[in-house]
Amino acid sequence: MSQGRADQPVEDVTSKLDTTVPHSARVWNYWLGGKDNFAQDRAVGDQVRAVFPEIVEAAQYSRAFLRRAVTYLAAEAGIRQFLDVGTGLPTADNTHQVAQEITPQARIVYIDNDPMVLAHARVLLTSSQEGATQYVDADLRDPEKIVQDARGTLDFTEPIALMMLGVMGHVEDPADARAIVGALVSTLPSGSFLAMSDGTATSERVIESHRQYNKSGAVPYHLREVADFTAFFDGLELVEPGVVPLGHWRPDNRPTAVVDGYCGVARKP
Repeated sequence: MSQGRADQPVEDVTSKLDTTVPHSARVWNYWLGGKDNFAQDRAVGDQVRAVFPEIVEAAQYSRAFLRRAVTYLAAEAGIRQFLDVGTGLPTADNTHQVAQEITPQARIVYIDNDPMVLAHARVLLTSSQEGATQYVDADLRDPEKIVQDARGTLDFTEPIALMMLGVMGHVEDPADARAIVGALVSTLPSGSFLAMSDGTATSERVIESHRQYNKSGAVPYHLREVADFTAFFDGLELVEPGVVPLGHWRPDNRPTAVVDGYCGVARKP
């Protein structure tokens, strides 16, 4: 089994956990039906859900987009390397599981800076024998460190899929967010891909739910206008069906509702 290495012992990381402050990764885990969350996370999750019940459906659609995007990238686009920034807590169908089911030699680097996520690194690092996974403890605002550490597992002369799902809302200023994404994309060779999803300010209820969430003490999450989200793909070649609501990117045959979040996949020329 090929594995990467977490930067710190699990016992050192868990000592940094603050269970009195809600965290987006744990709240998201709660909405997805996971068990890796605490009372404060559940309280905030319930508060948001009371205002915006569709948040649970949005979380499920976001996870479904990960599965569909990785399936497309591995099965149709021939991608064998994935850089997953803002991993969150492991649930079913993580990037490496979907990719390596299609192509066992796939190599995946996960990026996150949450202590609980790092404590679960041994789960995330499980890989097929032919492939590899690595966990990097880094902040999405530090593209240079992300790329530097990822080079230990990924070959930056070959195409890479950059996955940034539900993470860029943690950067408030749209220009700063575009600069971070642009810095990461600039390191990727031609033929690489960017897959993104994020919450969008497309209804009053979702705006109010995030206003309450941001007052909870958790790291704030800032909704984007659809035009600002679409701008992340400037200079890239969007894959059909383009930038669409979550649940509408190459969906299964069953009908999907429209939720307040958008997604897309694009190729670097």
